Amino acid sequence: MGRIATPERTEFPATADLVVIGGGIVGCATAFWASRAGLDTILLEKREALGVLTTSNSAEGVRCQYDEPENITMMKGSLDVLEHFAEVIGIPGYDIAFHQQGYLFITSAEDGPQALQDRVRRQHAWGLPDVEFLDGDRARRRFPYLGPLVTAATFRQRDGWVSTHEVTYGFAQGSTARIFLETEVTGFRLDGQGVAGVETSRGPVHTRAAVIAAGPFSGRVARMAGVTLPVVIERRQKAVVHSPLIPQDGAMTIDVDTGAYWHPEPGGAVFGWGEAVPEKPGEPVDHVPADWDYPAVAMEGCCRLSPFWEKVAETLKREDVYASAGQYTITPDAKPILGPLEVPGLYFNGGYSGHGIQGAPEGGRIVVETVLGRLRPEDNPFRRERFAEEVKKEQMMF
Repeated sequence: MGRIATPERTEFPATADLVVIGGGIVGCATAFWASRAGLDTILLEKREALGVLTTSNSAEGVRCQYDEPENITMMKGSLDVLEHFAEVIGIPGYDIAFHQQGYLFITSAEDGPQALQDRVRRQHAWGLPDVEFLDGDRARRRFPYLGPLVTAATFRQRDGWVSTHEVTYGFAQGSTARIFLETEVTGFRLDGQGVAGVETSRGPVHTRAAVIAAGPFSGRVARMAGVTLPVVIERRQKAVVHSPLIPQDGAMTIDVDTGAYWHPEPGGAVFGWGEAVPEKPGEPVDHVPADWDYPAVAMEGCCRLSPFWEKVAETLKREDVYASAGQYTITPDAKPILGPLEVPGLYFNGGYSGHGIQGAPEGGRIVVETVLGRLRPEDNPFRRERFAEEVKKEQMMF
């Protein structure tokens, strides 16, 4: 089982095959796959517990319904891990509260039926044959909580949501990695071969390989090695409500036109509307404040195509609702960067642009494959070099 502890200086290891920086779900998945591959792995987390920054503030959704073949492939890999999680981590009976009640994308647009039908055809062609297209009437019959404005929907039953806390700690406990809390990375040791070690608040670790998986703080960590990551940081909020009026058999329901979403939770729901509040790129922070009026704004967005939210709002008490916030790490194409950076021995697992919970299981495996040299750059659609390659293509066109 993985060891999770706050180390004494005398207990801190001097060497490791691989150092993973960051103890959220992404870092823990990376450490899991690395240790399973036989690497002597250390994970460093500067906070007092795992998964307490962005992981704990997510909406916890897991889906394969994407409109890019590389994202579909990655998320199918993640879903397979999550569906067999106890077996994968080797802990019989381990429960991640995976609610496979589906993802339901809905629209009220006049051209919505055609747009969603076209997307479903692409998804089928890219290896996702179980996505269903529903016209407005069929959608309302299947999901009676939908309103009359809905013109079309898509649905996939195997999508859903998980307990991110349980997944994070499951990866940690199922690995043989040594996991050190309250241990902050302060720099890197570099030599002619690249990474030679990681400096920490508890002393140095000699290593030739390190993976940055520090969420919104990844850019700051990378700069310690002289590397600039092409990412921006933006706040995202979510809200939780306790109400008996939430349909507990509902799907993760997303308004395609606005981005408002909700899914049931025992006794209530998680909901949000990211596009309702304009956000500007900012700096990473440990404590992200939420707006006091965000739940009311987000609830208004959910009301549009799921009218029962109006009754929820009418009967709500102040103590029944609260908001929290985290930060997205966003790349230029909203897809993660997985693999080596400019400094030999330095790797990045991040930039999921809001999809880190669902991407972490397979993304961690992909990064470890690059560390081991098993995945060629040309076979990795999430390689860092893709941005320079795209610029080069554009220049050649003129």
